[in-house]
Amino acid sequence: MATTSPTAAARHHGDATLRLIVWYPASAPEAQVATGSPESPIFIAGAVAKDAPFADVARHPLVLLSHGFGGSARQMTWLGAALARHGYVAVAVDHPGANSIDGVSDAGAYAPWVQATDLRAALDFALNQPELAQHIDSDRVGVAGFALGGYAALLAAGARSDFSHFVAFCEGLDKDAMCDKHLEYPLDYHRRAEVLGRPGLEALVAEESSDLSDPRIKALFLIAPAFVKALAPASLSRVRAPVGIVLGAADPIAPAATNGQLAAHLIPGAKLRVLPGVGHYDFLSECGPGGFKAVAPLCADGSGATRAQTHAVTEAVGTAFFDTALGRR
Repeated sequence: MATTSPTAAARHHGDATLRLIVWYPASAPEAQVATGSPESPIFIAGAVAKDAPFADVARHPLVLLSHGFGGSARQMTWLGAALARHGYVAVAVDHPGANSIDGVSDAGAYAPWVQATDLRAALDFALNQPELAQHIDSDRVGVAGFALGGYAALLAAGARSDFSHFVAFCEGLDKDAMCDKHLEYPLDYHRRAEVLGRPGLEALVAEESSDLSDPRIKALFLIAPAFVKALAPASLSRVRAPVGIVLGAADPIAPAATNGQLAAHLIPGAKLRVLPGVGHYDFLSECGPGGFKAVAPLCADGSGATRAQTHAVTEAVGTAFFDTALGRR
C-alpha cells in the first residue's frame, strides 16, 4: 500500500510516495518472506499470510511501526506479524530518504525529525482507507520504533528535536557512537548547515522547530532508541503517553546510558527492560546466507541470546505493554 507524506518529495528526489506494509489478524496459513535472492536471502523477514482476509469483523488497536536509520518497513515484519497474531493491526512505513530500498539521501539523513510526519500520514491513511478503517479502533493507537524510529516516535508523542544539543554532546568528552559516521550513511553534523541550506529544503527546516505531536497516539514502545541526545531534555519530561523501552545492554551503536536509559530517566513513568548481552542489530530481521556475506556487520549479534530469542522476548514485552497501555477489549 502507499500514500503520500508532505515532506517526502524533498527527501526523495521529488517523489512524495510513502510506502506502507500492513499486518493484521488473519486465519490463513503463513509463509516465510525474505529479502534478496531466493537461493541466498539476505534477511528472513518473518512469516505472514499474504493478502489473506481479516480473521473477523472486530475493531482492533493499531500500532504504527518506524524502522531504524537506513532500514525498511519490511525489516519490522518480525514485530508487525507478532502484533497481528496477538490481535493488532500494524502499519509500517518506509521513511523516504532514509531507507534501504531507495537509499539514504542528504535531506533524509540531516532532517530526521520529519519522520514523525510520516507516522501522521500513515495514521491518516489507515483511518481513512475503508478496507482498513472498518477494522481499526481509532481510540487505541500506539507507535513502536526501532533506533531512529524511537526518536521519531518520541517526537510524535510531544518531544522536541534539538540538534544544537546533539552537536554540543558530540563535541564533548562523553560523546557516543551516534556522533560517528554510520554504516548506512557517512553522517557528519559539521555539514548540517550546508545540507539544510540547499534550495527546496525550507519545509524540512521549518518542521524542526514545530510541534510534531499527534494526540491520536496513546502509547510508545521504543526498541533500542537512538539519537535521544538530539531531543530537548525538558521536552522528554513532558511526554505523557505511556512509554515502554527495550534495549540491549551490549549495544555499541545506541549505547544505553545516552539513549534508552536516558529516555527512561527523563520520561515520567517509562518502563525499561534491559536485555543482557544483546546488541543493536539483534533487533533486525534474522539473517539469511546472503546477509552473512553482503551485510555481515548487520548479522553480528551480542553474546546474550540468539536473534530469535531476542525477538521473542521483545514481542512478549511489546504486546504486554500495548495490552496494558491501550487496553484489551
